[in-house]
Amino acid sequence: MKNIFEKTVVTEIENRINQLQPVSTAKWGKMNVSQMLAHCNITYEMVFEDKHPKPKAIQKWLLKTFVKKVVVGDKPYTKNGRTAPVFVITTNKNFKLEKDRLIAHLQKTASLGASFFDGKESHSFGQLTQEEWNNMFYKHLEHHLTQFGV
Repeated sequence: MKNIFEKTVVTEIENRINQLQPVSTAKWGKMNVSQMLAHCNITYEMVFEDKHPKPKAIQKWLLKTFVKKVVVGDKPYTKNGRTAPVFVITTNKNFKLEKDRLIAHLQKTASLGASFFDGKESHSFGQLTQEEWNNMFYKHLEHHLTQFGV
């Protein structure tokens, strides 16, 4: 898996994001491109903002036990997989705003570097290694950028 903490990888992802247009259509799924960008931003909001409530003890145990491996492992996501409720976007979103936010989140993540994330507490999964953070960040973006053909 590519390393989201490397500048060349971030530049590659930024270039792919910049190929998206407000009229880009998905190859699968229900979200439009603006909703997809907002959806991708949620991963970073959970790290950098106090915007989403943390799961309660039982829910966090369930997430760590049954979902963590799928999210932070190196196996790619399947098409039309289940999405956690907090990640479901059903309202219209501003394409430019969400695109700019996502690029800013990528740049912040890369500038903080892998060592910042090593052992950092995840919103839902407890402490993660830098490899697990990388897998979560990179494969989520890879999945959705592929979904929209870039």
